[in-house]
Amino acid sequence: MPSPQHQFLARVVPVLRRRGEVDDADALRRGVLAAQARAATDPPARTVRGCEVTTRTDLGFPVHELRVRGTDPGRAVLYLHGGGYVAHADPGHWRYVVRLARRLDARVVLPVYPLAPQWTWRDSHPAVLSLFEQLAIESPRGVVLAGDSAGGGFALALAQQLAARPGPQPTHLVLLSPWLDLTNAAPGTAEANARDPWLRLTRLRLAGSWWAGGDDETRPEVSPLYGDPAGLPPTLMFCGTLDTFHPQCRELVRRAEGTGWDLAYVEEPDLLHVFPILPVPEAGPALATTLEFLAEPGSGRG
Repeated sequence: MPSPQHQFLARVVPVLRRRGEVDDADALRRGVLAAQARAATDPPARTVRGCEVTTRTDLGFPVHELRVRGTDPGRAVLYLHGGGYVAHADPGHWRYVVRLARRLDARVVLPVYPLAPQWTWRDSHPAVLSLFEQLAIESPRGVVLAGDSAGGGFALALAQQLAARPGPQPTHLVLLSPWLDLTNAAPGTAEANARDPWLRLTRLRLAGSWWAGGDDETRPEVSPLYGDPAGLPPTLMFCGTLDTFHPQCRELVRRAEGTGWDLAYVEEPDLLHVFPILPVPEAGPALATTLEFLAEPGSGRG
C-alpha cells in the first residue's frame, strides 16, 4: 500500500496542478507560452548548495552542469527533464539530479532544451545529440542517459538514434515514467488515465502534436515505443500503475522480449507518475535500485 505521504500527494496533485481536460486549445497554447516566459531556468541556489554549477550557451540554449564542489568526476549523466515538452525543469527535477551527482560521483548535465509549441523535436534533437557526443569525449568513465516523463521518451529516442550510427554510446539508460508514445494508443491507456490524478489525455494529445510539429507521431524520434531496440545499452525503467503511461511501459517490455535488449522494468502498484523524483518514501527504494543498477566495478556499491 502506498505510504501516507504518497496518498496525501495523490489527493492534492489535482488541486496543485489545476489541470483539467482542455476545451480551448488556443487558450492553452497562450497559457503555456506565458508560463514558459515567466519560468526561471537557472538551478535553485538552495537546492544546489554544495555543488559547483557551470552554464554554457554555445548550443543556442543554456546547458547547466553540476558536480559536487571539489570533485572532478570522470563520469557524466545527461538528464532530460520532463514536463510534457512544454515546461521547464522544476525544483523536483533539481533535487533529483543533485542526489545523482552526490551519490554517483558524477557530473550531471541538464539542458534547457527548446520547448513546444514554439519549437519541435527537430529543434532539440540535433543539439542534444551533439551535447551527448561532447560529453562522451570528456567523460572517460562514460555517460548515462536519463530522463523522466517526456524527458524519458526523449532520452530513449536519442539512444535509438545513437545506436543506429557509429560513435560513442551511453553506458546505461534510466527512464522514469517515460512518455513513449505520443499517440497514447497502447491498450488500457484510457482506463489508466481515468485513474490518474495528474495527467490528462487532451493535454497530452495537444502537447504531443506540438512536439511532433506536423510529423507522423509514430515516428521513433517522437514516439520511441516504435523504434528499433538494436544496440541499446542496459536500461532501467520505472512506472507506477496510477500513471497514464504504465500501459506504454508494459508495451515497451513486450516489444523488447526476444530482442536481446537488457531492459529491467520496475512497476509499482498504485504509485503516481514520476514517483522516483517525488517527495515520498517510495522514492528512496527507487533511488537505491538506480544506484545499484549504475554501480561500477570496484565502487563498493550494490
